[in-house]
Amino acid sequence: MSTHSGEISAGEHARRLLIAGAGVEEHTIELAAMSTSYLAAGEGPPLILLHGPGEFKERWVRVIDGLSRTHRVLAPDFPGHGRSGPVPGDVDPERVFAWLDHLIDECGHERPVLVGHILGGSVAARYAVGHSERLARLVLVDSLGLAKFRPNPRFALGLIAFMAKPSERSHRRFMNQCLADPEPVARAMGDQWTALRDYTLDRAKDPDVKAAMKFFMGALGVPPIPHSDLAAITTPTSLVWGRADKANRLRVAQAASERFGWPLHIIDAAADDPPMERPSEFIAAVLSSRPPR
Repeated sequence: MSTHSGEISAGEHARRLLIAGAGVEEHTIELAAMSTSYLAAGEGPPLILLHGPGEFKERWVRVIDGLSRTHRVLAPDFPGHGRSGPVPGDVDPERVFAWLDHLIDECGHERPVLVGHILGGSVAARYAVGHSERLARLVLVDSLGLAKFRPNPRFALGLIAFMAKPSERSHRRFMNQCLADPEPVARAMGDQWTALRDYTLDRAKDPDVKAAMKFFMGALGVPPIPHSDLAAITTPTSLVWGRADKANRLRVAQAASERFGWPLHIIDAAADDPPMERPSEFIAAVLSSRPPR
């Protein structure tokens, strides 16, 4: 991500601003023969954060500090996303599960809490179907995969417009659909808000990210997970949901909670990104999701 003159690119500059002073370590390793970048912070029981479609590990910046006070937090870029290498041509869901298996190996002998947001939630749930014994807990945040994807029409139009032509204008309009109220978030983040926008635009224009997002959403994000598979998850599972979510609406979480007996934590004044909008409430919800004694 450097220019020919040796200077870093505008996108990389924005990314570094996002995590400046966050107290995180950055690592790059091979997982299932795929180059993977991840952030790590804290000590204690392991906790893995899986981000949303087309996003990146730095999206967790508002909650890593709070979570890392009690846990060893690992936040990877999915293959083809962020600073991870592009997805190979022969990638398939099983290779993604192998990738996650190898990431869990980085946690040592202790089973991690696996937290998945939107696409990350669908990947985490699908992984847990066949690998429940590898996880201490599962936390699904405004997750895809629990029902047919039927977003609010305005959300869908905002997403299509942003993906077709990423720009400051289309990003602003899309954020108005993703967040219940972007203004308080922008004020709280200050320069980081601009950096988040700039790095988001940088990644959205990258052909490797577009290819990765197409694969992940088509194979692991949008298709609903059969109820029989979800019922086979034996890992203690909880749901964290923004009350104003326009993409995966609250009724999806309420139905899953009732069907599978998973505790549901509803975050008020948040849409589909509670970690960004309501970080304190999100951290409390994740840390309160304890397995039954």
